[in-house]
Amino acid sequence: QAQLVESGGGLVQAGGSLRLSCAASQTITINSMDWYRQAPGKSRELVATISGGGITTYAGSVKGRFTISTDNAKNTVYLQMNSLKPEDTAVYYCHAVQIRPDGTWDLWGQGTQVTVSS
Repeated sequence: QAQLVESGGGLVQAGGSLRLSCAASQTITINSMDWYRQAPGKSRELVATISGGGITTYAGSVKGRFTISTDNAKNTVYLQMNSLKPEDTAVYYCHAVQIRPDGTWDLWGQGTQVTVSS
């Protein structure tokens, strides 16, 4: 079974940038890939999605600041985060809907902490 491994989180000042990466452990066929985040005491929320055809959608709170992209040759999805705000502080999770011969399969990464200081 494929696994997703995230990297790139850390501590940054407000207004700064970070790039998160999520690599699949093997070549997979996907329906879509997403980034979610969960702040302390809050439910997990969808941040950005990229379809297998490359169509992207964003939560209103990050539109214009975050960019999701993929490198299919590296089986990797990225989240470029610019103009970060303290309210962006959360654990960020990578998610993929894998297409397999026996149906679809949800894959989740382990999460990476992003902390934005004011």
